[in-house]
Amino acid sequence: MLKPVEIHIQAEPLTHLKSELDPNGWRDFQAHADRARALMAGRTFWNISSTSKGGGVAEMLPRMVAYARGAGVDARWLVLTGTPAFFHITKRLLHALHGSSGDGSSLGAVERATYDEVIQDNVEEFLALVKPRDVVLLHDPQTGGLGPALAAAGASVVWRCHVGCDTPNAEVARAWEFLRPDLSAARFIIFSRAAYVPPQYADRALIIQPSIDIFAVKNQPMAPEVARAILATTGLLRGGPDMPAPVFTRADGVTGRVSRCADIIRLGTGPAPDTPLIVQVSRWDPLKDAAGVLSGFALLLRHSPHLRAELVLAGPAVTSVADDPDAATTLEDVLALWRRQSHFVRQRIHLACLPMADHEENAAIVNALQRHAAVVTQKSLQEGFGLTITEAMWKARPVVASAVGGLQDQVVHMKNGLLVRNPEDRTEFAGAVRALLEAPELAALLGRRAHEHVRAHFTATRHLTDFVRLVERLEEQG
Repeated sequence: MLKPVEIHIQAEPLTHLKSELDPNGWRDFQAHADRARALMAGRTFWNISSTSKGGGVAEMLPRMVAYARGAGVDARWLVLTGTPAFFHITKRLLHALHGSSGDGSSLGAVERATYDEVIQDNVEEFLALVKPRDVVLLHDPQTGGLGPALAAAGASVVWRCHVGCDTPNAEVARAWEFLRPDLSAARFIIFSRAAYVPPQYADRALIIQPSIDIFAVKNQPMAPEVARAILATTGLLRGGPDMPAPVFTRADGVTGRVSRCADIIRLGTGPAPDTPLIVQVSRWDPLKDAAGVLSGFALLLRHSPHLRAELVLAGPAVTSVADDPDAATTLEDVLALWRRQSHFVRQRIHLACLPMADHEENAAIVNALQRHAAVVTQKSLQEGFGLTITEAMWKARPVVASAVGGLQDQVVHMKNGLLVRNPEDRTEFAGAVRALLEAPELAALLGRRAHEHVRAHFTATRHLTDFVRLVERLEEQG
């Protein structure tokens, strides 16, 4: 019997968000919080996902739940439990929703039976917790099958699809057909962008873009010398004399210390603290195209051998994310590509698996790495939204991103970053990175604009307000 796990989240006072808003905005936000508290009185707002760490959903949920609880809403977070076969199928579904064939495996009757078996094992525990009139927000294909049973129990079920494809194809249609029996129970289906909405669900579709919490450990202010100390402790930079302690502030206000090392594949020592770093932080997923970043950087070095820059490709430890079975294979593919490069290229590329045992320590390491970067990239082949680029933009870093999915909803070319129109064009990618490295004034200007763009559009206050409106819509339906 597979049993879901509840992730317990402490309430976060809404006053933490007051500094984001002007007086009128703060009054409006408080009014929305009051409305949410009244609408959800005696009810629970459940979030159900497939993992508590790794990826954008696990990044957003802890803080969103914490703020909802701070508003007086009984918001809770459950994580279903799956088998390797189940997560292989759901990973295949995620690739298909992106328009990719993934590993080419089937999504037929056998896979549907395996999927349903795991859902049925989990659903009994959910039914003991979820009560009539509760709101249940299911995240991504892994959880979609829970919808019919929870709706039959009287809950208001909403399904959120965090991924999609700008140009639907046969793979996208295959994914929607697989999910069709489950989605009949969803009163609304939430998408990150309008292009992802299939015609058959247009009448129930809502657009809610993701967000970051600017006060989270991953996004909190960090002095440059502390960032360097954290990266030196993890092995990502060479250490130096008189470095400060590698510390950060945990969500509960306690001072934390980074103590774990990253698993790093490189030749020789780490970069010097003053070496410009090109950084991509993402899961080890083929659609994130770490291999393409490596190839593009190798091309950049061949064309500009005297360019003083090194590349860091960083992702979570490959065994740490239960619902991502592709991670180890993807990392092996990237490593094989790295081994095929010349000694000159390999000594300037660092492949890093970041420790995940302590989620907040991991967040501090990512914060330090993004803040220290000269350029942050996200050269995805497909991307649902791309919160890693949002995080880098908040930190005023110059960014290079593919013009796909939600990345193009965030990065405005030559206004707050650079977009690569063809994500598979290594020459275009290398040229964009070189442009930022060779024009520091432009890079700084784009970074400042990026920070303000995130403040205006992609913070928790906007996101929480969107969810109050969702609850209002559910209430209107009765």
